[in-house]
Amino acid sequence: MINEDTICAIATALGGALGVVRVSGPDAVTIVDKVFSPKGKASLSLSKPNTLHYGVLHTVDGHEIDDVVVSLWRAPHSYTGEDGVEISCHGSAYIARSIVSTLIEAGCRQADHGEFTMRAFLNNKMDLSQAEAVADLIAANNKASHDLALSQMRGHFSDELKQLHDHLLKLTSLLELELDFSDHEDLEFADRTELHDLALHIDKRITQLAASFKAGQAIKEGIPVAIVGKTNVGKSTLLNQLLHEDKAIVSDVDGTTRDLVEDVMTINGVKFRIIDTAGIRQTDDKIERIGIERAYEAIAKAAVVVWVIDEQPTADEEADIKKRLRHLNSDDASMDVLLPVDSSNNEPSNDEPSDDVLTSHDEPSHDESSNDEPYNEEPSNDVLTSDEAPAQLIIVHNKCDLHPGSFCEDELPISAKNGTNIPQLEQRIYEAARLPEIDDNAIIVTNLRHYETLTRAHASLSRFLDGLAAGLPSDLLAEDLRLCLSDLGEITGQITPEATLQNIFRHFCVGK
Repeated sequence: MINEDTICAIATALGGALGVVRVSGPDAVTIVDKVFSPKGKASLSLSKPNTLHYGVLHTVDGHEIDDVVVSLWRAPHSYTGEDGVEISCHGSAYIARSIVSTLIEAGCRQADHGEFTMRAFLNNKMDLSQAEAVADLIAANNKASHDLALSQMRGHFSDELKQLHDHLLKLTSLLELELDFSDHEDLEFADRTELHDLALHIDKRITQLAASFKAGQAIKEGIPVAIVGKTNVGKSTLLNQLLHEDKAIVSDVDGTTRDLVEDVMTINGVKFRIIDTAGIRQTDDKIERIGIERAYEAIAKAAVVVWVIDEQPTADEEADIKKRLRHLNSDDASMDVLLPVDSSNNEPSNDEPSDDVLTSHDEPSHDESSNDEPYNEEPSNDVLTSDEAPAQLIIVHNKCDLHPGSFCEDELPISAKNGTNIPQLEQRIYEAARLPEIDDNAIIVTNLRHYETLTRAHASLSRFLDGLAAGLPSDLLAEDLRLCLSDLGEITGQITPEATLQNIFRHFCVGK
């Protein structure tokens, strides 16, 4: 038993039909017995574990609080590994808080954030990565996030790390054995070719896990989809249609959207962040120029870009958008093209922007004598030089009703106004995200701490492989393997500083 005291906390949101108060610790059953009177049954202390008991919860001096159902567990067969009691009461905030106050008066302590799950970790009911998955499971708001969190909580990620840890331990043991016989300079217990191949295999898997973080983080936070194009081509109408609500203002006035308008939607169980952007054009309006700059930033950060056009793009326009997708090759033959979209409730103004609006970023649009700051439409260099995977481009053609019969046979007609073929567009967006297969057995890294630790483990193995190639002695090689073992152990909690534990669990709710 790790902990000496007994803790309690409300474990459910207040104000619903039911509430649950949790109690855990060596005196959990004894304390609850002081304030619980079962209906026609023996006290909890004399009852079998894993049983339910109906009765009255009252204050220490006997005043009734509520009729409740009490669940009883005995160590080590409980969530925390300790004796535990859960009190199910009516969902009144007053009742739940009164029960907690009564339990504290009877000998409990108010639990800290995440203390129940921390005790489960300290009592070896789960490792640290599984404990972190508990928080992710609670926060999951779509099927994909739920499946990834459940997979990690079930220990699939931990099992993978354990296999890698065992392989590394074998390598380290062989090198350590050589150190015990260091007086025999020519003695090698570890075949260098075998060491190289095994370390390379382990490093490959660690690299694959680390590389999955980008997809895992996108799934967890929402995959960004930017809707971009010139002014008044139906971007806001399309956003509203995808979200099934009037999120963005729709108008036939150019430049209505001046900032990013964003909301989330779910496609095939995955959360997508749909972002409407300011229309790209030449303008002297300082505020609109800021909005256009943010549109380009949205392009730089998006996983999928939906480019809305109202006529066939010129070669310069197409080249400009592709350049904005900093890693998308201009000759990429795999680009999705979706045509057309009708947004006829947004008729264009007579002052139609010129065809070169998408390439106007090379020169400032305002008079050189203006006191305004020069407008730079280019994304920052750190965005342009990012090594992230390329965004996928989807071209959506506007006003198909105004140009009947002018499109190729394989073009997909879509109406933003009427919702025609919007499900097909959603499917194209989902496919363009190029997500890995997601189910409750998937091993995809979603936690930044895990990603950073895997990156350090990869660096240690890389040094080991370089040292092996250079013929370094066993003691230097073994040190890099020890560092890699330590990194993997930090993910599962085998080797974790107290400060790290406190930082992880303080983000949990009190009742978990």
